[in-house]
Amino acid sequence: MSSITYLLSRLLQMIPTFILVMVIIFLLVRLLPGDPAIAMADAKATEAQLEALRQRLGLNEPLWTQFFYFVRNVLTGDLGQSILLKAPVATVILERLPVTVFLTLYAVLFSLLIAGPLAAIAALNKNQRADIIIRGLFQVGLSTPVFYIGLLLLTFLAAFLRWFPVGGYGQTFWQHMYHLLLPALTVALYTSAIIMRNLRSSIIEVIDAEYVQFARAKGLSEGLILRRHVLRNALVSTVTLLGLSIGNLMSGTLVTETVFAVPGVGRLMLDAIFARDYPLIQGLTLTFAVLVSLVFLLTDMIQSWLDPRLRPS
Repeated sequence: MSSITYLLSRLLQMIPTFILVMVIIFLLVRLLPGDPAIAMADAKATEAQLEALRQRLGLNEPLWTQFFYFVRNVLTGDLGQSILLKAPVATVILERLPVTVFLTLYAVLFSLLIAGPLAAIAALNKNQRADIIIRGLFQVGLSTPVFYIGLLLLTFLAAFLRWFPVGGYGQTFWQHMYHLLLPALTVALYTSAIIMRNLRSSIIEVIDAEYVQFARAKGLSEGLILRRHVLRNALVSTVTLLGLSIGNLMSGTLVTETVFAVPGVGRLMLDAIFARDYPLIQGLTLTFAVLVSLVFLLTDMIQSWLDPRLRPS
């Protein structure tokens, strides 16, 4: 099986997942307490005005009819009209989505830069002072809530020292890097602790493997053995964990974006839930599902590149 055929087969396997996601999204949103018509209408709206609004939103139709319209609109790219923002849902999401994607990739980059070198140092100094110190520090980061880390960084580095802005996104690429540094670092301090523990264990396991011992017997340098044989094989399980972490980051940016007032889709989701904005909640949840599925697909492709045994035959 070629790589293209494998990719197409994986994409086809995602179709049932999307169908199930659409069913779950549709049903869960309608189980939320409250009436979206009341949330959307003026406080002085009469019952007749509320009923007319429910009719316009299609809330009086049977559930199966509403679901049919929902699927049809999704397939045509029409995610409806946001009750909260009075704008097309697709337009609103496309405006906010780049912020969340940028923040997620920024946090992943920080996580790799922090976890990679320290995991290698800890593994190569197993049970020695450096290993104990590194594991102890990361254990603190792993046990500290993300929102608390964010509040500490925001209070000290932004509010007290005024080194960074307390919120916003900026206009240019470098302003984006500057404004999102603290939010990305907040997420990275927690994520890097998970990645470091996994990568350290993988390196320790691989470094004693027979093929590594054989490479040493051939006279290869330790640096070459570490790069070519140890890290490549140790990264297989870490890539899986990283893929899961990226999925969690993209769907869990609500807290970070709220703490740092970042105008991303995570914060938008919170506003949509409070406003009972059915179309916006559905559109955002479906967007998260698609992005997470694509991340998992990319994870599978990277794994097959790192480990030839995982490649389709």
